[in-house]
Formats: sequence, C-alpha cells, structure tokens
Amino acid sequence: MFELCSMKKISNFAIFTLLFVSSLTIMVGTVIAPALSGIVDYKNLSFSPSWLITLPSLGVVVFAPFIGRLLTKMSALKLLTFSLIPYAVLGVIGAFIDNQYLLILDRFLLGGATVGVQVSVTAYIAAKFEGEARMKMIAWQAMSIELGGVVFLAIGGVLGELFWQYPFYIYLLALVCLLLVFKTLPKITNKLDNVGTVAEVTKKDKQQVRVIFYASLLAMMLFFIGFVTLPLYLPSTFNFTESETGYLMAFISLVAIITASQMPRMVKLLSAGKTVALGFIFFMLGYLVLATSLAIPLLVLTAIFIGIGFGFTIPLLNHMMIEASNVQNQGKNLGLYSMAVFGGQFLSTFIEYISNNYAVIYIVTSCLALLIGVFIYYKFQKINKN
Repeated sequence: MFELCSMKKISNFAIFTLLFVSSLTIMVGTVIAPALSGIVDYKNLSFSPSWLITLPSLGVVVFAPFIGRLLTKMSALKLLTFSLIPYAVLGVIGAFIDNQYLLILDRFLLGGATVGVQVSVTAYIAAKFEGEARMKMIAWQAMSIELGGVVFLAIGGVLGELFWQYPFYIYLLALVCLLLVFKTLPKITNKLDNVGTVAEVTKKDKQQVRVIFYASLLAMMLFFIGFVTLPLYLPSTFNFTESETGYLMAFISLVAIITASQMPRMVKLLSAGKTVALGFIFFMLGYLVLATSLAIPLLVLTAIFIGIGFGFTIPLLNHMMIEASNVQNQGKNLGLYSMAVFGGQFLSTFIEYISNNYAVIYIVTSCLALLIGVFIYYKFQKINKN
C-alpha cells in the first residue's frame, strides 16, 4: 500500500478511507442476508424474501446511466459526498417500514445511492493512480469490498440472532465514511475541464467494453447465486443458525480477499482474459461440489472455489473497464460496469424459479459457469487478435 501512496501524493489514511467506503457497496444487500429468515417471520412478505437482498441491485441498474452522466458534470469527490447520506438514511429506515410497497421502494432507492458511491470512488481511484499502481489499488479495493463482506456478514449474523432489525443499523457506517471523506481525501477537479479534444474510441475499445460488461454481469450473477440461496439452503439442509450461515458466507469473502491480492500476479502469468475465464471455471467447481455433496466439510471447498472465482473476475474486470475508457467516456463506462455488477446480483434472484430443488439449481449454475467461461475466453482471444 505504501508504494501506492508515492504516486499522486495521497496519504495512507486517504487510501484507508477509499477502501472503507468501497466496502459499503457489497454490504448494501448482503448485510441483512444472515437475518433473512427472521425478517421473513416478522414481516410476512408476499414476495420472495431474496428480493430484499437484490432490490438495491435493480436500483443500481436503473440509476447507473444517470449517475454516469452526473460524474461528467461534477467531481468524483462531490458525487461521493452526495451519495453517502441517502445511503445511510435509506439503509437504516428499512428496519422500520412495515408497508411492503414502501419497503420495496426504499430498497430500490438505496440502489441509487449505492451506484453513486461505487462510481465516484472508482473514478477517484482512476484519477489518482495510473498503470500498475492503479491495478494494485483496484485489487486492494476488491479486497476491501470482500473484507467488508467478511466483517459485515459475520456481524449481521450475530446481530440477526439478537433481533432481526439490528443488522439494518450497520448502514449508518456510511456517515462515518462521510466524515473520513471530508477529513482525508484531497480534492480533485473534473478532468473534463482540462480536455480540449475528444479522444477517438476505436472499434476494438467498443468490443472490449461490451465483453467486459457481459463478463461482469455474469460473474456477479454466479457469485451472488450463493448469497441468495445459502441463507435458506444451509438452515434447511444442514440446520445452520443465522450466525453459522454468516460465518460460511464470510469465509467465501475471505477467500476472495486472498485471491484478489494475487490477481495482478496471475494476470502477468496468464493474461487478463485467461484469468477472467479461469475465474468462471472456479465458479463451476464451487457449485458442482455444492450440488453433489451433503457433507459439511465439503462446504469449505465450495466456499474456496466460489471465493477464487470472484477474486479472478470482478476486480480484474473493474480494472479492465477503466483501462478501456478515456476521460470523456469514463463516467459512462463506469456506470455500465456498475449496471453489470449489480444487474448480475439482481438476475441471481431468478435462479430460484428454475426448481424447488437446490441440487438442480446448483447443477444448472455449474453448467452455466462452464459455458460462460469458454465463451468469455473465446471473445477475449478474438479481441486480442484484432
């Protein structure tokens, strides 16, 4: 981390703030996942309970184009400060809303605040770091996001056992992040103010952005299928408690952290496209083990495979999207990336409509991961040859 600081005169404390803020993006839906069964018992929902986890993702998809355009009109720092307050407010009030339609609206609008946080903090990193230092910082960002998953899922599980409302209070950490942003992050200007000519966007650039978008969408869909099914599958099949469910899901995030830290080395060894394709193969292995075994020790192997799948896909695709962008289209492309990541989370909800049998769901997911991995490998190879 210290090597990163020397590049654009940004302090270690500022880097900590960027990483802490980044961790908010994954907790937007997952923080309440371990307490989902308790929430369902209290609220008696008429819709699928997994929608409480994925509705913010739909909000991200809808608001991402608007946020991308907004980034071209204001600095990343200003957009970040304007996004953290509604994130905190909309997150915590979900615990007190009894009307189901208002609850749906609240979770949807929370997605709008979330995409503001994600796009602005990534744009800030892109402005402050370049080249290999940027890739390392993006890897650190992914690690912090998954570390947030480890911490917030574990805390959410413990708090959910005490009372179903308590996990919602974790959203108030956004206000702590706001104070840190004011105290530690140096201001940056809107880079468009200093640009006189529009950089040419080649056909190869457009193709690469398109493939990165679909790869991000499908990678996050595969990763999140575990998050929307395990909170219900583990208690019914293995008699897991909320905290035990939270611990296993947190372990997936821990593996993702370790893998993301090694992602730059893997890219040097294989190339970016091959590393992404390898990530999909690990998704396949994770869900294949989950579908074919009822042994608790093998759940650890599942967690390892799924965590590796995330570490080799999402952070790398984030970096690839930045590298494929220029000053003029960065806001648009980062908005597309956010749409893909959270769109994948939302699509994961519909996997439950395939079957009531979780073994069938996980077999289908495993097959999808294999097919997607082969397709993504082919597309990146084709682009590199052009």
